[in-house]
Amino acid sequence: MKFHEIRDNALDGTEILAILAHRSKGFSIGQVVMFFNVFILGSAGLVFGWDRAMYSLIAYFVAFRTIDVVIDGLDESKSVTIISNKPSEISEAILARLGRGLTHVYGKGGYSKEDKEILYCIVTRLELAKLKSIIQEIDDSAFVAIEDVHEVLGGGFRKRTIH
Repeated sequence: MKFHEIRDNALDGTEILAILAHRSKGFSIGQVVMFFNVFILGSAGLVFGWDRAMYSLIAYFVAFRTIDVVIDGLDESKSVTIISNKPSEISEAILARLGRGLTHVYGKGGYSKEDKEILYCIVTRLELAKLKSIIQEIDDSAFVAIEDVHEVLGGGFRKRTIH
């Protein structure tokens, strides 16, 4: 059996296992398929050589990202937490330039013990680069944490048109 036959046969049952793992454990389908293929192609690399295995792993990585984009859609959302000394300016710029609402959360710094105004915003994956540039432009020392959001319900999460 040749390397490409092992590679092609390895993909046959992984989608079913990926769907089951997605439903029970919450992993994305692309992540599960990628895990199985890394294991299978890593084993094949030991036998048939790493150059062929690496090309296949790269192809499967591209497929893994494509599967997730197709399943999750291009409107995948991101939650962004912003801690800055200029929260008002950043908030106004996000509202004006992105048309996105955000929430002001009040907290206290664990180290500094200073009162902090924390901004929380949900944006689409496609808006993320613009949001980061807005923050960087206003406060290049702002602390920004970005996380994937799998579902957004309520709150009028639709992009507003800026007039």
